[in-house]
Amino acid sequence: MSPPAQRQAQLMDWINHSTPFLCQQLHMVYGDASFRRYFRFAFEGRSIIAVDAPPKFEDSHKFALVAELLATKGLCVPDILASDHGLGFYCLNDFGDVQLAHRLNDESSQPLYSQALALLPKVQQCVATSQAPLPVYDHKLFSAEFEIFSQWLLNVHLGLTITPAQKTILTDTFNILADNFFEQPKVGVHRDFHSRNLMMLDNNAIGVIDFQDAVVGPITYDAVSLLRDCYRRWPDKWVSNWLQVFHGQFYAQYSLAQFTRWFDLTGMQRHIKASGIFARLHHRDGKSDYLGDIPRTLGYLVDIGKLYPQLQAFSDFIEQQVLPNVLTAPSSRKTKVVSLASSKG
Repeated sequence: MSPPAQRQAQLMDWINHSTPFLCQQLHMVYGDASFRRYFRFAFEGRSIIAVDAPPKFEDSHKFALVAELLATKGLCVPDILASDHGLGFYCLNDFGDVQLAHRLNDESSQPLYSQALALLPKVQQCVATSQAPLPVYDHKLFSAEFEIFSQWLLNVHLGLTITPAQKTILTDTFNILADNFFEQPKVGVHRDFHSRNLMMLDNNAIGVIDFQDAVVGPITYDAVSLLRDCYRRWPDKWVSNWLQVFHGQFYAQYSLAQFTRWFDLTGMQRHIKASGIFARLHHRDGKSDYLGDIPRTLGYLVDIGKLYPQLQAFSDFIEQQVLPNVLTAPSSRKTKVVSLASSKG
C-alpha cells in the first residue's frame, strides 16, 4: 500500500474509532498547494470534510487556534468537529464546492469583491490566538520567499545564469520592496486571501478557508492577494477602482497615493514569491498544474514594475529574460501572456 493510501486508511480508522462519526467511504475532494488532502464523507444525512494534514509538514494545531480566532471576530470559518493534532487528522463541517472564483464574471465581480474586501478589517483584528501572538511576517520570512524565486524559478526551472548586473537588479529590487513592506502598518494577515480560498455558502455569505499560515504583516497584503489574484487577472482600471473604494471605506487616514504604492509593491513581492512557489511545486512536489499560472503572475511584475522608475530595470529583466524562457521551457504549458496595463473598461 502506498504512503498516501496508508494515510487514507489511517484517517478512516481514526474517524470510525476516535470521533462521533462513522465513515464507510472517503471521497477525495481535492489536494492543494500544501501537503494537506481533503476528503468528504456522509454521516446521518450530513456531509463532513475529513482532512489529512501530515504533522511532519502541517501544523493542524495552529489551524485550530486561528479558526477559533477568526470566528471570534465574526468571520465564517469551518467548525472543527473532531481533531487529533498528533496524527494530523481533523473533521470539519462542509462548506461545499463553490469557490468565489466560480461565481466571478464581469457583472458579478464588483459586488462580490466588495463583499470579500469588507471581511478584511475583521481579519486584520486577528493578531493573537488564545495561546500566543501570531507570527510576525519578518525580514527572515521575506528574504526566504525572495530566495524561493531565485532558487526555484530562475535556477532550477529555467537554469538561468545570473550576471553581476542582473544580481544587482535583484538586490536593488529586494531592498525597495522590503522598505515598502516593512513601513506599512502591521495587522492580522490571512496570507492567502484569494478567490479559491473564499467559499460561497448557501446563505450567500463568504466562508474563509486555508488560513493556517496567518501572520501579522502589511496592511495591504490580503487586499492585493485578492484583487491581483495569481489565478485570474482583471483590467487594471477595475482593480484601481476597487482599491479606491476600499481605501475610502476603511483606510482614508492614509493618502490614496501612499496606499496605492503600498498595494502595488506588496503585490510585486507576493508575485515574486508565488512564481517561485509554482516552480517549486512542479519540481519538488510533482504538482505541475500551477506551471500555467507562472506567466500571468510574472505579467503583473512586468506591468506594475513599469509604473515605478526604480523598478523599471527589474520589469525589463522579467519581460526580456524570464518570461520568454518560461514560455519556452520544455515542462511549461504554453500560456499566452496578456498584458492588461492599458486595458480599457
